[in-house]
Amino acid sequence: MLQLERQQKILDYLKENRKATTNELSELLGVSTTTIRTDLNQMDKEKLLTKTHGGAIYKDKTHDMTDLTSRAYLFHDRALENKEAKEEIANEAIKLVSDHMCIFLDASSTAYTLGMKLSGFTELTVITNGINLALELKDIPGVTVILTGGIVTSASASIEGLLGVDLLKKIHTDIAFVSARGFSVEDGLTDFSIYEADLKHMCIKASAKTVALVDHTKFDTTSISSYASLDDINMVITDSGISPETADIYEKAGTDIVISGI
Repeated sequence: MLQLERQQKILDYLKENRKATTNELSELLGVSTTTIRTDLNQMDKEKLLTKTHGGAIYKDKTHDMTDLTSRAYLFHDRALENKEAKEEIANEAIKLVSDHMCIFLDASSTAYTLGMKLSGFTELTVITNGINLALELKDIPGVTVILTGGIVTSASASIEGLLGVDLLKKIHTDIAFVSARGFSVEDGLTDFSIYEADLKHMCIKASAKTVALVDHTKFDTTSISSYASLDDINMVITDSGISPETADIYEKAGTDIVISGI
């Protein structure tokens, strides 16, 4: 395959999926990761895409592109990303939830997808910093919603900061379900917002178990602020789009990977 043809296929893939890892593109095009990195570096210099750690994102020329790993972007936009993968992950995660639990769900669209499946419980307490999730859950029978205190962000529809730190110190959760902008062996779970990362870190420390909800596109990428190392995570639930090679790398690093549908 000629370089020009290969790079056009990379652009087409990014336009459809908004984001891709080096490993994904390598498997898709049947070339080495070194070749892909060379292509991405060249295309980044030509402003055809935006190169990130471990991959690239689509550069929308009609408006300023919202970077999944390094910039805040609208909750609605996040909700449209990888919808099938999020459904897969949520269907697996709901199996861990039972009556009389107290769980934490962050403001991610993946946690929101899980939250929409929380019905049929007689007594369940949900702590969240997600405004949209809190509004959806408030009228569901059997579910008590506690919203963390802090600063409201319009873009991500979340509450950030540690104004509710006293509340978090008094509450113990059975499971903290968290997602991230990036996930890597070196940096663990990372997020764009330092304030939200601090909040998630506190919630993890106050939980008996931490379950990361990470779709396959987040692997081998890193954002600004790390809030959980691999040692802090009891389980990572991902979708069937993850490659066996990538899953194997994280499992060898000591991560319990659960692939939905398998």
